[in-house]
Amino acid sequence: MGATMRDIFGQADTAAPATPGTYGEPPSGFRLPDQVRLGPVRLQVSDLARSVAFYQDVLGLRPLDRDSAEAALAPHESEIPLVHLRARRGARAIPKRGALGLYHFAILLPDRPSLGRFVRHLSETSAPAGAGDHLVSESLYLQDPDNLGIEAYADRPRSTWRRIGRELMMATDPVDFAGLIEAGGDQLWSGMPAGTRMGHLHLHVGSLERAAAFYSEGLGFDRMVWHYPGALFLAGGGYHHHLGTNTWAGAGATPPAPDDAQLLEWTIDLPDSADVAAAGESLRVAGFAAERVGEDLMTRDPWGTGLRLRVAA
Repeated sequence: MGATMRDIFGQADTAAPATPGTYGEPPSGFRLPDQVRLGPVRLQVSDLARSVAFYQDVLGLRPLDRDSAEAALAPHESEIPLVHLRARRGARAIPKRGALGLYHFAILLPDRPSLGRFVRHLSETSAPAGAGDHLVSESLYLQDPDNLGIEAYADRPRSTWRRIGRELMMATDPVDFAGLIEAGGDQLWSGMPAGTRMGHLHLHVGSLERAAAFYSEGLGFDRMVWHYPGALFLAGGGYHHHLGTNTWAGAGATPPAPDDAQLLEWTIDLPDSADVAAAGESLRVAGFAAERVGEDLMTRDPWGTGLRLRVAA
């Protein structure tokens, strides 16, 4: 789904610089700390060898560990995985983006030249890709072999972000591919570079109001963008979004079945155990369940999408 800046904000004559503290609507109670970051995603796939080949050859991640049923992949020069793959015999690929749960997970490259080199790399493969200029970032979109959505993107400097009132300006405008490729220079693509990390998640949900109740009032994210058609974007620490939610799957959408390819869980990394405990208590007060799994806290949103909260390594 795409909406240009003019679709959302018109001429945006009242736009102002998005300086720290001037944008976003915080929850009424607990608020996630500014140091919040995202950890890895865990995906269920139908064919592990096929998926590992895609994530290595097309996306540019490096396998760390692998057995007959699971694999972990990380950026080059890193031992910290971004993606865990778990094979389920007979799992069904998603026929279209029509189920609740994952819309895409988004891998943040360290800078625009890295994204430009990735653009050139994709042009040399057969993998189809979409693209969008979101004003705060520039993005490419892919589907893995099970049709699970992936975004690879680079942020624009925060000094260039704009707001209207308390709402951060985001849109989906055409990407300047020539400028991206020029930014990449002559250096060849050699995989996801050092500094690459998980930037955000975007989920299909059944209701934006219920999503705000769970992810903002319960979990503690700020609401950042709320006029994008059919979507709500949330974040901590003044980021443009750590989480996107949308209702684009339609009123009849249902969660994936146990044997579907799907997002099994995503991860939020917090500075210390007190933050994890506070987030869990906030969810409980808001009426949502969470349980301890070792040192981590596990919860599920109203549509069954798994979320792990943990202390950052």
